[in-house]
Amino acid sequence: MNKQQLLQTLKTHDFPRKILEAFKKVPREKFIEEKYKPYAYEDIPLPIGGGATISQPYTIAFMLNLLELKEGQKILEIGSGSGYVLALLAEITKGKIFGVEIIKDLTEKSRHALKNYKNIKVINKSGKNGLSEYEPYDRILVSATTQSAPNSIISQLNSTGILVAPVKNSIIKIKKTNTKITTQEFQGFVFVPMQD
Repeated sequence: MNKQQLLQTLKTHDFPRKILEAFKKVPREKFIEEKYKPYAYEDIPLPIGGGATISQPYTIAFMLNLLELKEGQKILEIGSGSGYVLALLAEITKGKIFGVEIIKDLTEKSRHALKNYKNIKVINKSGKNGLSEYEPYDRILVSATTQSAPNSIISQLNSTGILVAPVKNSIIKIKKTNTKITTQEFQGFVFVPMQD
């Protein structure tokens, strides 16, 4: 599959135009290892080293859509891996984007791949407790699976924030509306576990 075909596939799922535009603009091959470059536009996850993967494009688009992204938002991605999703977030929102990645090698590689983005900051540490030094965030995306909803991180959202995270084999959307919290669950997804 080439980029055009992948975009066509994503289009059939009715994702918003701004998400499709970001996929069109960001070269996925730049964020994967040399030997996997021929598969860059297959709709599959690919290994990026250290037991981590770059998620399937459909899954990424699905999660980005759940985040209800708007221009100028401050966003945190936990488990930012090779930086691909950070680039997509930056293209969609033009906001302030933070990534937390525990694997040092991936942090270095992603910083290099993202060097032209002045609005992205990648931090090498465990994302288990989020990134409190820059809170509150408008949106938080968790890109590795946990066994339960990451409650400690929800407090880092602002009063109308949204958190999207894989929990076991589902994707959970947690939406704050001032003091009220609503949760939706979407089943049937597989992610690599979060590393401590």
